[in-house]
Amino acid sequence: MNNLIIKAKNNKKLKICERCKKMLITFIRAIILYTIVLIVMRLMGKREIGQLQPFELAISILIADLASIPMAELGIPISNGIIPILGLLSMHLVISLLNMKSIKFREIMCGKPSLLIYRGKIDEKVLKKERFTINELEERIRSNNIYDLGDVEYAILETSGQVTVIPKPNKRNTIPEDFNIEPEYEGIAYDLVIDGIVMYDNLKKIGKDYKWLEKEVKKFKITPEEALVVTVNGKYQVYCQAKNKR
Repeated sequence: MNNLIIKAKNNKKLKICERCKKMLITFIRAIILYTIVLIVMRLMGKREIGQLQPFELAISILIADLASIPMAELGIPISNGIIPILGLLSMHLVISLLNMKSIKFREIMCGKPSLLIYRGKIDEKVLKKERFTINELEERIRSNNIYDLGDVEYAILETSGQVTVIPKPNKRNTIPEDFNIEPEYEGIAYDLVIDGIVMYDNLKKIGKDYKWLEKEVKKFKITPEEALVVTVNGKYQVYCQAKNKR
């Protein structure tokens, strides 16, 4: 009787160990596949989902599907997911290279922009071809901060699916050039400190050193290491905010 109890306990322990082992393997496989997919997506470029070309979107969907199968099924070798993903990455790089080299190939793979509105007039043929409704066109125009179809000179459906809207000359926002004004050069703002960490590369870009930074930050009664963020614009105007004291 005691032997049966001991065997039952041992079997339970073995089952628990096997479950833990499977969970650990699944955890490790998930990390490996996630890392590979992340690297592959980074190599594919920095585009938002809404700006992906059709071939890029197709590859992204396939990569997600290929990664999910070996991640969940332990009976499938992890290489069955990694190798096809790397194959899709190679395909993407080849297509991207051909896109840069050949205009005709680019038109085949990505298509061409379409003029939905031309010189203030909606092109019905193009709308039907692109399967665009008037309501959808109005929605896209409103997303460009234009609320009247009559204010639109051109509406261009880009290959990524985005709609670029160009308002009529008398409806567009005024710019300094309209008044013969030449604005001062502002440049871009550089991060000099992020969460107490000094960005020495950015200091070099603006031709300054740590002593200059320390002097500027002292005006806010803190040290660079005590700052949450420090930025400087093209006019050398410094913005600084201290970290909350714990």
